[in-house]
Amino acid sequence: MKKNVLLLAFAAFVLTNTCFSQQTYPLAAPSDKRPGLYAFTNATVFTDYKTKAEGATLLIRDGKVVAAGTGVTVPADAVTYDCSGKTIYPSFIDLYATDYGLPAPPPAAQGGRFGQQQQAQPSTPAEPKGAAYSWNEALKPEFNAVALFTNDAKASEDWRKQGFGAVLTHRSDGISRGTGALVLLGSEREHEMIVSDRVAHFLSLKKGSSRNPYPSSLMGLIALIRQTYMDGQWYKTEGYKTEKNLSLDAWNAVQSLPQVFEAGEKLDIFRINRIGEEFGVKYIVKTSGDEYQRLNEVAKTGYPLIVPVNFPEGYDVRDPYDALNVSLTELKHWEMAPANAGMVQTAGITFALTSNGLKERSKFLENVRKTIEYGLTEENALKALTFTPATLAGAYNSLGSLEPGKTANFIVTNGNIFKAETKILQNWCNGAAYDVTVEKAMPREKMGTYDLKAGDKSYTLTLKGKPDAPEAQLITADSLKLKATFSFSPGGLVTLSFQPDTLKKGNITLSGAPVSNGWSGNGTMPDGSWLNWSATQTKGPGGEREKQPTKQNPVTPPEVGTVVYPFTAFGWKEKPKAQTFLIRNATVWTGEKDGILKNADVLVNNGKIQRIGRNLPVQDNASVIDGTGKHLTAGIIDEHSHIAITRNLNEGTQESTSEVRIGDVVDSEDIDIYRQLAGGVTSSHLLHGSANPIGGQTQLIKLRWGLTPEEMKFQNWPGFIKFALGENVKQSSSPNSTRFPQTRMGVEETFNDYFTRAQEAHRNTASSNAPESLTGKTLNWRLCSKS
Repeated sequence: MKKNVLLLAFAAFVLTNTCFSQQTYPLAAPSDKRPGLYAFTNATVFTDYKTKAEGATLLIRDGKVVAAGTGVTVPADAVTYDCSGKTIYPSFIDLYATDYGLPAPPPAAQGGRFGQQQQAQPSTPAEPKGAAYSWNEALKPEFNAVALFTNDAKASEDWRKQGFGAVLTHRSDGISRGTGALVLLGSEREHEMIVSDRVAHFLSLKKGSSRNPYPSSLMGLIALIRQTYMDGQWYKTEGYKTEKNLSLDAWNAVQSLPQVFEAGEKLDIFRINRIGEEFGVKYIVKTSGDEYQRLNEVAKTGYPLIVPVNFPEGYDVRDPYDALNVSLTELKHWEMAPANAGMVQTAGITFALTSNGLKERSKFLENVRKTIEYGLTEENALKALTFTPATLAGAYNSLGSLEPGKTANFIVTNGNIFKAETKILQNWCNGAAYDVTVEKAMPREKMGTYDLKAGDKSYTLTLKGKPDAPEAQLITADSLKLKATFSFSPGGLVTLSFQPDTLKKGNITLSGAPVSNGWSGNGTMPDGSWLNWSATQTKGPGGEREKQPTKQNPVTPPEVGTVVYPFTAFGWKEKPKAQTFLIRNATVWTGEKDGILKNADVLVNNGKIQRIGRNLPVQDNASVIDGTGKHLTAGIIDEHSHIAITRNLNEGTQESTSEVRIGDVVDSEDIDIYRQLAGGVTSSHLLHGSANPIGGQTQLIKLRWGLTPEEMKFQNWPGFIKFALGENVKQSSSPNSTRFPQTRMGVEETFNDYFTRAQEAHRNTASSNAPESLTGKTLNWRLCSKS
């Protein structure tokens, strides 16, 4: 008996814990909890991006997919929707839904430029929190989006209208932005909408709302990221023993997550890659949509991409003076931007699509369809909206396809989602239906001729006129025309009423729902008796019903322009390569003891001078250049240059910024490179400005027009650091500046202080907490005096 009691108790425990989920919120009476069992029959179902089933059934229960495909048995108690003529897709996922369901970040700080006040730590935080966080407000690794997430009814509706069922939301503020959360776009409690918290760590090259003047330049932003990686490593091994830093605790904790890094433009991808290579980090890069301009090099990074579809609008160039203000780069990007996703696809890069960057989210589907016109395949478009984002977010076990056990997130359309005429009818999120488009008019393809069978009678039904007010004509088997009225209701239901040929009084009234190629349902005779009926289309609105081809003719993409290197005026269609050249009969200025050689030949092979002489033999595959009447000299080296530097050549917010590197911000697209070449310059030493006494690390480049920043740099050069004297560095004449030093005496003391500290750090090599600006690197000095 005791054994039986124990068995009963165990059975009750199992039933309690397996049949019913624990309820953590009170449910007010009267309650109406239903099982949510739905069957969608006769549909075209995409179970994933590459698997399509015709005439299939999707069965869901309690927000989960039970089965999808053909041969699915529909339970008797299921609510059944006949989806004839409809297509069902897994809902889309957006990995870059900035700020969805989150409080707006503080407004971006202004300033931090040359001559403005230095402030190491704002006296009060922009948002309430303690003091044991990072010294720089641009670093917020401790931010956790899920902790502040609330449903946003209006925004989620806008997302659902474009086919999205889930988004990865994060806060778009700062360099290290903290973690994002993957959430569903339904209206249920937040507890049920959160799929996963702390999905990824988000980074950017934007300062955000930080009120710290530092950093004020792109090179400063990159230096701060680099320093944070080093600080995190130090804190993990040694620093935790001497201080408690909540930001570094959080920074180290998020390193195990996927790292999503936003690139502001194509060259940022290479800057991000340099950081990744230095610290052994692989990123997912959210691009700006211009990566096609350096696609081969982008592919070599191996990074998955999050690709926007925010194409530029056309420029008004009717006025010739306005046209002069539109650059070739802008015009070519307007022309080629829609082809970006297709080119990324061709390069074999893993990518997801995002609506981020669109001024109007309602343009998303329209722009995705445009990318397909420009070469992206429909299969890869669907993959980039379902499988890939789910996989990158680590959520393919619950989202991204309609496999059994996964969340019932799907859209119901009236056709191919990638065709302009197709509309999303419903978006089901977590098993709940949200209407998107109500079909008020009958689809045009439903117009035409039908074989109508009502009871034991046969008729020919013709629908003509306008789809929103179709006119019905009925002809009996004896060719007798009958008066009929026809109406179409939202959801596809139809009603047909007519007076039968054998009766003089009363009408037959038929009501039905859509089925494959027509409708079927029940009706009543004039005497009230019931009958079954069906109508099968035999001719479409244009004549004979056409069978759909098994393989569609390939779509020819619109003709687009050619990528040039760099992507600006005077760019190369093909990047120049080192070849063999023989320059003959030139006046050669050797710059050596041989002096000037008349009527000399110079042989160049693979970028190196091989021989200088007269009547040199022509080698195979050599290009011969006639140098008669021309002078040949070594290229000019510009030893102090400020060209080819992007987004501010100064980091003047601190008196010493030796940690910043010009090499991080070389701009290979700068037209000044081309102009310098035209003047005979072939190499330039790129320096910071003179905004502070210790400016940072310089970069020597070859003016290799058309190549990437890394390909322009001199490899293994010894390195220089920029120092400056004079009026600029002390900033005493700059309004509102209180940054030290303010006098020339202060400049001298700045050097004394930093060199003393650097020597101490160098001697104490075991002290790994020395910031990069104080470590004893071997660098050459570059001292500039500006009086």
